[in-house]
Amino acid sequence: MTTHPPSTPPPPSAAERAWGNIRQIVLGGNERRKEVVEALGMSFFRVKALRRIARGPVTLRDLADELLTDRPYTTLVVADLAERGLVERTANPADRRSKIVSVTEEGRAAAERAERILGAPPSALLALPEEDLAALDRITAKLAAPGGAAGSPE
Repeated sequence: MTTHPPSTPPPPSAAERAWGNIRQIVLGGNERRKEVVEALGMSFFRVKALRRIARGPVTLRDLADELLTDRPYTTLVVADLAERGLVERTANPADRRSKIVSVTEEGRAAAERAERILGAPPSALLALPEEDLAALDRITAKLAAPGGAAGSPE
Protein backbone atom coordinates (compact mmCIF):
# COMPACT_ATOMS: atom_id res chain seq x y z
CA MET A 1 0.00 0.00 0.00
CA THR A 2 1.43 3.31 -1.04
CA THR A 3 0.89 6.31 1.16
CA HIS A 4 1.16 9.84 -0.06
CA PRO A 5 2.21 12.71 2.12
CA PRO A 6 -0.67 14.99 2.95
CA SER A 7 -0.86 17.80 0.48
CA THR A 8 0.01 21.15 1.86
CA PRO A 9 -2.46 23.90 1.20
CA PRO A 10 -1.32 26.67 -1.08
CA PRO A 11 -0.02 29.77 0.68
CA PRO A 12 -2.68 32.40 1.31
CA SER A 13 -3.13 35.07 -1.31
CA ALA A 14 -2.30 38.71 -0.60
CA ALA A 15 -6.04 39.40 -0.20
CA GLU A 16 -6.40 36.55 2.31
CA ARG A 17 -3.38 37.77 4.28
CA ALA A 18 -4.69 41.36 4.28
CA TRP A 19 -8.15 40.23 5.39
CA GLY A 20 -6.62 38.09 8.13
CA ASN A 21 -4.64 41.09 9.34
CA ILE A 22 -7.74 43.30 9.36
CA ARG A 23 -9.68 40.67 11.29
CA GLN A 24 -6.84 40.33 13.80
CA ILE A 25 -6.72 44.10 14.31
CA VAL A 26 -10.48 44.43 14.79
CA LEU A 27 -11.36 41.17 16.54
CA GLY A 28 -8.08 40.48 18.31
CA GLY A 29 -7.53 43.92 19.74
CA ASN A 30 -9.40 43.50 22.99
CA GLU A 31 -7.60 46.30 24.82
CA ARG A 32 -10.24 48.88 23.85
CA ARG A 33 -13.01 46.45 24.77
CA LYS A 34 -11.42 45.84 28.16
CA GLU A 35 -11.02 49.56 28.67
CA VAL A 36 -14.68 50.31 27.89
CA VAL A 37 -15.90 47.38 30.02
CA GLU A 38 -13.90 48.65 32.99
CA ALA A 39 -14.91 52.28 32.44
CA LEU A 40 -18.64 51.52 32.21
CA GLY A 41 -18.73 48.55 34.60
CA MET A 42 -20.71 46.27 32.31
CA SER A 43 -20.14 43.55 29.73
CA PHE A 44 -19.15 44.52 26.22
CA PHE A 45 -22.44 43.09 24.92
CA ARG A 46 -24.35 45.50 27.19
CA VAL A 47 -22.15 48.34 25.94
CA LYS A 48 -22.96 47.29 22.36
CA ALA A 49 -26.69 47.26 23.14
CA LEU A 50 -26.50 50.66 24.83
CA ARG A 51 -24.60 52.16 21.89
CA ARG A 52 -27.30 50.88 19.52
CA ILE A 53 -30.15 52.20 21.68
CA ALA A 54 -28.39 55.58 21.91
CA ARG A 55 -28.67 55.91 18.10
CA GLY A 56 -32.46 55.97 18.41
CA PRO A 57 -35.44 54.23 20.00
CA VAL A 58 -35.84 50.60 19.01
CA THR A 59 -38.21 47.74 19.77
CA LEU A 60 -36.89 44.78 21.75
CA ARG A 61 -37.50 42.56 18.71
CA ASP A 62 -35.49 44.81 16.39
CA LEU A 63 -32.73 45.20 18.96
CA ALA A 64 -32.43 41.41 19.30
CA ASP A 65 -32.28 41.07 15.52
CA GLU A 66 -29.61 43.77 15.19
CA LEU A 67 -27.51 42.29 17.99
CA LEU A 68 -27.88 38.79 16.52
CA THR A 69 -29.19 37.30 19.73
CA ASP A 70 -32.48 35.92 21.01
CA ARG A 71 -35.26 38.03 22.48
CA PRO A 72 -35.20 36.57 26.01
CA TYR A 73 -31.51 37.47 26.37
CA THR A 74 -32.14 40.92 24.91
CA THR A 75 -34.91 41.42 27.46
CA LEU A 76 -32.48 40.55 30.29
CA VAL A 77 -29.85 42.94 28.92
CA VAL A 78 -32.37 45.78 28.55
CA ALA A 79 -33.72 45.11 32.06
CA ASP A 80 -30.18 45.44 33.43
CA LEU A 81 -29.59 48.67 31.48
CA ALA A 82 -32.93 50.00 32.78
CA GLU A 83 -32.00 49.12 36.39
CA ARG A 84 -28.82 51.13 35.89
CA GLY A 85 -30.90 54.09 34.70
CA LEU A 86 -29.37 54.00 31.21
CA VAL A 87 -32.48 53.14 29.19
CA GLU A 88 -36.23 53.21 29.61
CA ARG A 89 -38.93 50.98 28.21
CA THR A 90 -42.28 52.32 27.08
CA ALA A 91 -45.29 50.77 25.41
CA ASN A 92 -45.13 50.76 21.63
CA PRO A 93 -48.06 52.88 20.40
CA ALA A 94 -48.15 50.86 17.17
CA ASP A 95 -48.27 47.51 19.00
CA ARG A 96 -49.21 47.47 22.69
CA ARG A 97 -47.70 43.98 23.03
CA SER A 98 -44.19 45.29 22.38
CA LYS A 99 -41.91 47.78 24.08
CA ILE A 100 -39.84 50.63 22.72
CA VAL A 101 -36.42 51.06 24.33
CA SER A 102 -34.96 54.58 24.53
CA VAL A 103 -31.77 55.93 26.03
CA THR A 104 -31.83 58.22 29.08
CA GLU A 105 -29.52 61.21 29.46
CA GLU A 106 -27.28 59.12 31.72
CA GLY A 107 -27.33 56.36 29.11
CA ARG A 108 -26.45 58.80 26.33
CA ALA A 109 -23.47 60.04 28.35
CA ALA A 110 -22.31 56.44 28.93
CA ALA A 111 -22.71 55.58 25.23
CA GLU A 112 -20.74 58.69 24.25
CA ARG A 113 -18.00 57.73 26.69
CA ALA A 114 -17.89 54.25 25.13
CA GLU A 115 -17.65 55.78 21.65
CA ARG A 116 -14.73 58.00 22.73
CA ILE A 117 -12.86 55.00 24.16
CA LEU A 118 -13.57 52.69 21.23
CA GLY A 119 -12.86 55.42 18.69
CA ALA A 120 -9.41 56.25 20.01
CA PRO A 121 -6.80 54.91 17.58
CA PRO A 122 -4.31 52.46 19.11
CA SER A 123 -0.79 53.71 19.70
CA ALA A 124 0.63 51.41 17.00
CA LEU A 125 -1.58 53.13 14.43
CA LEU A 126 -0.65 56.59 15.66
CA ALA A 127 3.03 55.63 15.35
CA LEU A 128 2.79 54.93 11.61
CA PRO A 129 4.38 57.41 9.22
CA GLU A 130 1.97 59.91 7.66
CA GLU A 131 2.31 58.36 4.18
CA ASP A 132 1.37 54.91 5.57
CA LEU A 133 -1.62 56.40 7.38
CA ALA A 134 -2.74 58.13 4.17
CA ALA A 135 -2.47 54.86 2.21
CA LEU A 136 -4.29 52.93 4.93
CA ASP A 137 -7.02 55.57 5.07
CA ARG A 138 -7.48 55.44 1.29
CA ILE A 139 -7.62 51.63 1.22
CA THR A 140 -9.93 51.20 4.22
CA ALA A 141 -12.27 53.88 2.83
CA LYS A 142 -12.64 51.77 -0.33
CA LEU A 143 -13.30 48.65 1.75
CA ALA A 144 -15.88 50.43 3.92
CA ALA A 145 -17.73 51.92 0.92
CA PRO A 146 -20.95 50.30 -0.31
CA GLY A 147 -20.00 47.13 -2.14
CA GLY A 148 -16.64 46.95 -0.34
CA ALA A 149 -15.47 44.23 2.03
CA ALA A 150 -17.60 45.57 4.90
CA GLY A 151 -20.71 44.31 3.14
CA SER A 152 -19.30 40.84 2.53
CA PRO A 153 -20.30 37.92 4.75
CA GLU A 154 -17.54 36.53 6.93
